[in-house]
Amino acid sequence: MQSDEGHADFDATKITRPDPALFRYYVLSSLLTGPLTPFVLIPLWCRYITLRYKFDDSGVSMRWGVLFRREVYLTYRRLQDIHLTRNILQRWMGLAKISLQTASGSSQAEGVIEGVLEAEELRDFLYSKMRGAKDTTTTANSSGHPEDQARATAALEDIRDALQELVRQSAAPDQPASEPGDQS
Repeated sequence: MQSDEGHADFDATKITRPDPALFRYYVLSSLLTGPLTPFVLIPLWCRYITLRYKFDDSGVSMRWGVLFRREVYLTYRRLQDIHLTRNILQRWMGLAKISLQTASGSSQAEGVIEGVLEAEELRDFLYSKMRGAKDTTTTANSSGHPEDQARATAALEDIRDALQELVRQSAAPDQPASEPGDQS
């Protein structure tokens, strides 16, 4: 478990490969199949060695495969739901599976992120990106020119002042306008 300080230091862009614990999980899972272990483990090993992730400002990409290469790119705005699941073996090993679902007609997840030890932090990161929240470093770097910000702030202040004036004027016909400090 990580403290709140560890949560603040989490950077999803540094995740590019699954943790080696994922391969150990694959080995243990395949051993449960008995005599079929080699036939189960070889495709899982191929998936593990080729699995790559990339998290950027607009989405997440995943790719894997040796004979049949598969690449999935999901933009954060397309995400509809995020599921974090763990079986008992994954919990014991500190792993989780994060399923990303979009509004496609499929009931299955569009993408599955596995082999990440900081699953809760990654889920929270994805939720914040999905909901449109940006961290302060991204906002400061990509929010536009300072002149645009100043014009927007001035426009918002003008709107605020106009609304306050409307409220004062709507109160005037019913009762005489009085300042908060006046005593009659």
